[in-house]
Amino acid sequence: MKITIQSVSVFLLCFIQLISCHNVLLAPYGKQCFFEHLKKNDELAISFQVGSRNPHNHEQYNIDFNIISPSGQILLKKQALDHGDESVKAPVNGKYIYCFSNERTNRVDVDVSFNIHGVVYVDINDPKSDTLDYAIQRLSQLTNDVKAEQGYLVIRERTHRNTAESTNSRVKWWSVFQIIVVAVNSVFQIYYLKRFFEVKSVV
Repeated sequence: MKITIQSVSVFLLCFIQLISCHNVLLAPYGKQCFFEHLKKNDELAISFQVGSRNPHNHEQYNIDFNIISPSGQILLKKQALDHGDESVKAPVNGKYIYCFSNERTNRVDVDVSFNIHGVVYVDINDPKSDTLDYAIQRLSQLTNDVKAEQGYLVIRERTHRNTAESTNSRVKWWSVFQIIVVAVNSVFQIYYLKRFFEVKSVV
């Protein structure tokens, strides 16, 4: 009975983690860093999407992303990304820092939505690897991966919808402008031809 209570507790804790959401607003020339404590051979995976909190903004923003090891070494450095799905394997135990950077631009509403997931290394010789608790943790990890993918798709859909609506608006106003130009040109041609064929009499 004790194992069952522990298993239920672990499951509830995993569910609480599932409903958490990560969102950060980068200031102009700003940078935001977070960290995770990892053990050797653990895999840290981060998926993120860059957008804008302004629903009428159709521009696609870019950021820089990097992951730093406990010793200060840069394990991963990517520049000018509008989305990403990056992962690193921890070579040693310690605190791994990952940063989202808007330091090269003065854009004021760069919104980054991200999810943290990965693979916890399990030694096959460890007797704990064949327990119900481990199975629940593995299920939680897979569910987190599904949730992260869904969140990514939602953000991408929102960004693409804003771009499509902006494009439709531009096409609409360009069409209106073309109709006005054609109408003015037609009126001018009719007026000019009418004057051209007028018969003038000299008294």
